[in-house]
Amino acid sequence: MRSILTVKMKAFFEVLEQLYKKVLLGATLENESHDYIFYLNPAFLDQDCSTTPSSECHHCRGVQGRHQPLSAKLATISVASVCLKRHSVMCSAREIKLLQLTVIKVMITRILSVETDFHAKEKYRDIIKILLESSIDSTLTCMFQNSDKLLCHVAAKCLALLLYFQVREEIALSNSWIAFCQTNLSEYPENEKAVHCLWTLTFILKEVFKDTHSQKAEILKQFLTPFDTAFEVFYNSLFSQHFESCQDTSKIINSLIGSLELLELLTASRIHLKLHFTCQRIFFLKPSHVLAVITWPVQAFVKRKFIVFIKKCLLWKVGEDLCRGSGPALVPPDQHFDVDMLAVADAVLHAVNLGLLRTLSVRGKPPCFGGDEVQPAHERVPGPDHVILRAASLLIIKSLEIKFQGCASANEMKVDLQNFMADLLTFLKPHLQPSLHPHNPCEWISRVFIEQDDDMLEAARASLGIYLKLIGECKATESLTQEKEMWSHHTHEYGYNPHCVFLLLLKNTGFDPSVLLDFLISSETCFLEYFVRYLKLLQKDWTNFFTICKYFDVTESKENINIYVCSPSLVQDRSSRQAELSPSAALGSHRNARASTSWASDASSKPLNQLVMSKETVAMLQADSPPPPQASRSLVDYESSEDSEVEDTDQHSANSKEVSLHQEAMKKFQDTVGTSGNKTELSLEPESKPLVPKQSNTPFSIDCDTAPNNVCEVGMCYRTLKCFEELQGAIDRLQKKNLFPYNPTALLKLLKGTETIYNESLNAF
Repeated sequence: MRSILTVKMKAFFEVLEQLYKKVLLGATLENESHDYIFYLNPAFLDQDCSTTPSSECHHCRGVQGRHQPLSAKLATISVASVCLKRHSVMCSAREIKLLQLTVIKVMITRILSVETDFHAKEKYRDIIKILLESSIDSTLTCMFQNSDKLLCHVAAKCLALLLYFQVREEIALSNSWIAFCQTNLSEYPENEKAVHCLWTLTFILKEVFKDTHSQKAEILKQFLTPFDTAFEVFYNSLFSQHFESCQDTSKIINSLIGSLELLELLTASRIHLKLHFTCQRIFFLKPSHVLAVITWPVQAFVKRKFIVFIKKCLLWKVGEDLCRGSGPALVPPDQHFDVDMLAVADAVLHAVNLGLLRTLSVRGKPPCFGGDEVQPAHERVPGPDHVILRAASLLIIKSLEIKFQGCASANEMKVDLQNFMADLLTFLKPHLQPSLHPHNPCEWISRVFIEQDDDMLEAARASLGIYLKLIGECKATESLTQEKEMWSHHTHEYGYNPHCVFLLLLKNTGFDPSVLLDFLISSETCFLEYFVRYLKLLQKDWTNFFTICKYFDVTESKENINIYVCSPSLVQDRSSRQAELSPSAALGSHRNARASTSWASDASSKPLNQLVMSKETVAMLQADSPPPPQASRSLVDYESSEDSEVEDTDQHSANSKEVSLHQEAMKKFQDTVGTSGNKTELSLEPESKPLVPKQSNTPFSIDCDTAPNNVCEVGMCYRTLKCFEELQGAIDRLQKKNLFPYNPTALLKLLKGTETIYNESLNAF
C-alpha cells in the first residue's frame, strides 16, 4: 500500500510541475477550470494522503473519476522528459504543498500582470475564484502554526495574494479570515498569532501601494473597514507593555518591527489617499506610545527605526517611497491635520523635557550593510550614528515650528527656544568633530546634515519659520528697540538665525550656483519654498544680512583664511561663464562641490569660520534697524506672479528707507573696526573701488574681471550676490529654451529685487 501511495504522489507531483511550467509562461489552459482544483487545493492533498488506506483509495478514485478529462489530457504530456526516479523526498507531501502554493502565487501574479494574454488571464481568474469558494483561506490559515517555517512563510504569502486578489476584484473577504484577524489582534499579547495577521495586512497594503489601479482609495476602504477597531486595540496593548518585565523580549521586538511597518503604511495611506479611518490616525491620536519605545532598553536599530518614523510623520513624508505617481503634495491635508501635527509636536517636546535625548545611544560601531560586524582587517573607527543625530535634531526643530504656529506669546516662544535648543545643542556637541564654535551655534544645521540634503533643507526651513514667527510677534506687540536687539542676539545664541544658516549653506557648497539650480529643479527637497521665503526675508532684512556678512569676513580675516580666490569654481573666464547651465549638467554637481568643503571628510581642515558678535556690538549695529516684518506666507501657487508683483512694488518703495538705514549701520561698523587697529585692512573704500559697475547689461552687474582685491569688498556678501547673478542667468537661459520645469517668473523677480537693493546700497556711498 505504501508503494501505491508513493506512485500516486509522484504522478501528482508531475502533473503539478507541468501545470507550473505552463502558468509560469502565461500559457492558456485547455481544461475546464474545475478540473484543476484537485491539484491546487492543499486540503485535497491532506485527505488523499490519509493514513487510512481504504478512505484514501476511495477518495482518490472518486476524485479521479470526476476529473478524468484532466488526467487523460495531462497524461498525453510527454512524461519521458520527467525523471521518474525522483528521490522520495521530492515527492513528499511537503514538497507537493510548496509547489501547490507556488502555482497559486504565480497564477495570481499572472492575473495582475498586463502582459498576460486575455484568455489565459480569464482562465486563471476562474480557477482562483473556485479555489476561494472551497475555503482555501481557512486551510492556509491553519498552516500559520506549522513547525516548518518555510511552509508557514509560503502559506502566508499565498494567503496575502489571495486576499489582495479578492480586494482588487471587489470580492467580499471571507468571514472566517476576518474573524481570525480580529480575534488574534484583540487578544494580543496572549495570542501570538497576531504576528501573522500583521504580516498579512502589511503585505496587502504594500500591494495596494504598488498597484497602478486608479481605485486605490476604494480598494483600501473595503479592506480596512473590518480591522479599524481591532488594530486600535492591538496598538494599545502592544505599546502599553512593560518591556523590562517580559521574559522573551525577542517576541516583543518582532511585534514592534511588524507593527511599525504596518503603522507606517496606514499613515502613508492617510497622506496619499483620502480616507479617514481611526487606524490611519492612531499614531497621531496617541503619539506618546511610540515615543515611549525610544526610551525602552531595546537594541539601537529598533530606536533608529522608530525615531525615523516619527521624523517622517512630522515632515509629512511617510510612504513617499511607496507611492507611484501622485505624491503627498497633491493631496490636501484632511480636517484633522493641524490638530494631529500639534499633538505629535507637543508629545515630542514633552518627551525631550523628560530626558528623551539622554536615552539615545549615538556612540558605537557605525551600521554596516548586511550586519553590524566587519572583518578584523577592515575594522572601522567607532563614530556617532548620524541617522539618529539628524532625526533627533529634526524632531526638535520641527516640533518647535509646529507649536509656534498657534502660539501668540513671544515670551513663551523665547522660553521654549532657550530650553529645547539648549538641550539640542548640548546633545549634539560631543558628537561633532571639530566641535561647534561657541560664538556661532548656527552652524549646527550644516554640520549635522552635511550628508543629507533633504533633511538639511527641512531643518533650514523650520528654523526660518521659527524666526519669521518670532519677529512677526515682536512687530505685532510693538516691542521696544532694546527688546528687538535681545531677540536678534537670541537667534545667534540658540542657532536659528536665518542669515547665518543660509550663508553657511552657501559656503558649504562653495557658492556654486549649479548646486542651487539642482535644488530648484529637483522635487526631492523643499528648497524652492525655503529659497523663496528667504529671499523675501532678505529684501526686508538687508541690514542684518550685510552686518552678518561683515562679521563672517572679519573672522575669516583674523584666522588668515583667503576668502576670495579666482578659481574656476568661483571665477571663470568670461566666455566660459556664458555657457548654459542645463538641468542635466547641474544634476549631481553639488555632491562634488560639497565633498570638497566637507569638514567631516577633512579632519585636518580648520573649523568653520565663526561669527563673533557681542551683545554690545549687535545693539549698536542694529539700533536703527527697520522694524521686523511679519511672517512670510508659504509658497502656495508658485506659477502665479501676481503676489510677487505686489511685493516687488512694496519692496521698491521701501528701498530708500532701507538704504539710509544701511548707510548708518555701515558707518557705525567702520567706526567700530577703526578702533580695533585694523582700519586699513577692513576699510570698504566704496568710492575708489566700487563693487558693481553702474553700467551693465548682466542680470547682476558683478564682474570678476573688475572685482576688487579688498577683503571686505569680496567677502560673503559679494560671493552671495555673485552666486545669485549666475543662478539668475542660468534660469533665464533655461526658461527661454523651455527647459525649466516650472514658471520661474516670481523667483526671478525676487532675485532681481535683491540685486536692486544691493546696487542701491552701493551707489549710496
